[in-house]
Amino acid sequence: MAGKKPEETAPHSARRRAGAASGPVRNWLAAFPFVAALASFAGVYAAVFERLPEPLATHFRSDGRTDGYASVQGFLTGMLVMLLVLGVGLGVLVQLRRTAPGIRWSISAGWGVAALSGYLACLTLLVNAGVTDASEVRLPFWQVGVAMAAGVLCGGLGWLLAGPDERPAAHQPSGTERRLALGGGEAAGWSRCVSSPLMAAVSAVLLAAALAIGFTGDWMVGGGLLVGVVVVGAITSVRVTVDRRGLALAPTLLPYPFRRIALDRVEGATSRKVVPFTEFGGWGYRVRPGASGLVLRSGDGLVLRLANGREFVVTVDDAATAAALFNTYLDRARARQGG
Repeated sequence: MAGKKPEETAPHSARRRAGAASGPVRNWLAAFPFVAALASFAGVYAAVFERLPEPLATHFRSDGRTDGYASVQGFLTGMLVMLLVLGVGLGVLVQLRRTAPGIRWSISAGWGVAALSGYLACLTLLVNAGVTDASEVRLPFWQVGVAMAAGVLCGGLGWLLAGPDERPAAHQPSGTERRLALGGGEAAGWSRCVSSPLMAAVSAVLLAAALAIGFTGDWMVGGGLLVGVVVVGAITSVRVTVDRRGLALAPTLLPYPFRRIALDRVEGATSRKVVPFTEFGGWGYRVRPGASGLVLRSGDGLVLRLANGREFVVTVDDAATAAALFNTYLDRARARQGG
């Protein structure tokens, strides 16, 4: 007995998948491509700065002709700030969310963005070098394809180097599966609204950007942003309903649900506290391994244990009552099937 050690020797490392990079390594992995892009950009600038026109050609049409300009200082400052902010921001994100799902994707996306933006920034300096009139600068459209290919390849390299994400901790619903006392002939319904000021702010920013870009002449991009406004706006305020048909989620101002979960797809319902950033990596309609749901704020959440082994989570007030009513209707449905 004296020489026997308990089996709990490394609880933290046991949760990490084989081959996953450690937290500090992932922080460096997140920042490295942006450091490399900055170094490359600085090197190219040092080599050609004496031959650059003022202003620079910085924006090009699909035929390669110049249609936008910026001062040399403005271009340098903009690129340096962008790469620094993205690199530091991704490093901080990885540090804060190192055990959350999706970090591997974030690192991969960072590598792709750094490669794409770094390539185009260096290329912009090179095509301007030796030209006296920036309007004469041409950038072949195939170079954009090369930049995108570089982004995809570097994104794949970042994915491989980051290794698998740690397995998310299993969140077991607390408490027992309660029932709501209803008579044999009685029926009940439960409904609450849940709203997110954060989603409202994001929707407002997207709308302002869509209108600004559209009125400056690029309605194709503006239209794409308007689609984002509709998608985000639809979940800014949502009515959650539980009744004899199951669960329904619908925009507060519209009567049409965008998500329904019928009783026959659920094994049981409970409620618990939900922390969106820790459990789902953010707010909104989220999907992660083993779970999905609408998480607009922290706090009480209705948790449905689905027949396929996954969970569906909705953060909403009075979730315990919703779960109890859902279980009551589940019992009735099973009794009918058994009878």
